[in-house]
Amino acid sequence: MREKLIIAMQHNQIIDIMYIAKDDAITKRRIKLIKISGNTVQAYCFTLHAKRTFTIDNVLAVYPVISKASGLNA
Repeated sequence: MREKLIIAMQHNQIIDIMYIAKDDAITKRRIKLIKISGNTVQAYCFTLHAKRTFTIDNVLAVYPVISKASGLNA
């Protein structure tokens, strides 16, 4: 999972993660990575509107956020 997070950070991507919180609840967070250090990730969490630290071992999945192109009509 660490490799996926590093790649997302290198590409300056906003990502969605599935994460096991401290209370063992599984949550979905939309984040922008700031720093990877050891076994933690510092990121801005759009869900909570605050900077948060996530434990890499608790990240279950990483999904890039793909924005739809505006102004296109089918």
